[in-house]
Amino acid sequence: MENLRNDYEEINSLIKDIRFVMVTFITEEGHLHSIPMTTQNTDFNGIVWFIGAKNSELVKNLPSNNQVNLGYSNISNNDYVSINGIAECVHDPDILNQLWSPAYEAFFEQGKSDPNIQLIRVICNGAQYWKGAGKLVTLFKLAKASISGETEKLGTSQSVKL
Repeated sequence: MENLRNDYEEINSLIKDIRFVMVTFITEEGHLHSIPMTTQNTDFNGIVWFIGAKNSELVKNLPSNNQVNLGYSNISNNDYVSINGIAECVHDPDILNQLWSPAYEAFFEQGKSDPNIQLIRVICNGAQYWKGAGKLVTLFKLAKASISGETEKLGTSQSVKL
């Protein structure tokens, strides 16, 4: 249990300041398709929430295949997180109230009462993350490797089962 808590904390530290995530899902034709979604300002606990639209391609495709992948990228630190999980549509006014921000009014004319709003919950199965050494350290190590011919470790990578 302690390892899982540490994994959650590490993933949370990597994704907490990333505003947008690429959500990859499978279309009715069986193709992979990715769309950007706004991340919510909640601590990572193995469940990720999104506010989407009922008429969106993502929501329309979830009943036939609910497997998704969440791709987070922080290029300023060379940090990347890929989380796989099961997505489902949820109706929960309390969760909507917790996640709602006025920025969503640009997408939903009737605010929180818009009938097109759809909460999407992703129950995470596993993750892979790559934690960079930072830009300056990475540039230094790349320069050193090109001169010396030796390989350099440019960060850490970890796979976790959630």
